[in-house]
Amino acid sequence: MTSFQLRLSPCIAMLAMMAAASAQASVPEPAPGLPLWELGLFGGAASTPAYPGADDRSTRALVLPLVIYRGKVLRADRSGISARLFNSDRVEFDLGFALSLPARSDDVAVRQGMPDLNSLLEFGPRVKVLLAEPTATSRVRLELPLRVPVELAGGFRREGLVFEPRVVFEAGDRAGKWQADASIGAMYGNTRLNQYFYEVAPQYATAARPAYRADGGMMMTRLGLSLSRRLSPDWRVFGFTRYDNLSHAANRDSPLFRKTSGLSVGAGFTWVIRRSSARAWE
Repeated sequence: MTSFQLRLSPCIAMLAMMAAASAQASVPEPAPGLPLWELGLFGGAASTPAYPGADDRSTRALVLPLVIYRGKVLRADRSGISARLFNSDRVEFDLGFALSLPARSDDVAVRQGMPDLNSLLEFGPRVKVLLAEPTATSRVRLELPLRVPVELAGGFRREGLVFEPRVVFEAGDRAGKWQADASIGAMYGNTRLNQYFYEVAPQYATAARPAYRADGGMMMTRLGLSLSRRLSPDWRVFGFTRYDNLSHAANRDSPLFRKTSGLSVGAGFTWVIRRSSARAWE
């Protein structure tokens, strides 16, 4: 949440590979389809608010390993990493993962002298409900994820809960060259998560930054757009933009809350270097 979410970070990719190794022995032979696994590189750059409601920005560029695994239960692909526990024609239940990048307080004027905001690994259950299929290559679904953010520093502290319901529209062409999606949703955090971003403890209070006790509640509404194009069987490029509206956030009175909106933009590529001959589950 402090920056653009990395779908395949090094630590998550490692977890995916270990889970794949343990799960593969119990998975029957896949049906014909896409490769069961693919390995390659993911590269991207993004500019985002340093945290929700910040008036300072963070710009990052990085290259990471890309691990795609299309197992019957474990799924690691460009849309994220999940363990699919139930799947029907209209409803899917899985466990999803995401990672948000850190924000150094030295780089954020209003947080000078306060602890850094470290990377948060988020994981938890998610229900996906198919609402409609307007065409043969498009669909509308409702997603209901409940995630537990864990700070990847200082003892792996749990930083509350986040609930982010959203409606997603996905579309593409029959050849699979173009893929696009649009989403609209809201984000709610419990007291502990809002305290992580917006609380000012008495020891960090100054004349310009009074002490503040954060409460749980709505954090933002969010509109997202993304587009990707396959250049070849091995190369794909993508871009995204995301608009956050924080005008109704529960902690607008925090001295750390500086803006009621935020815009994020980014672009990148994926390069598949090797793929399996075994076929994946559809």
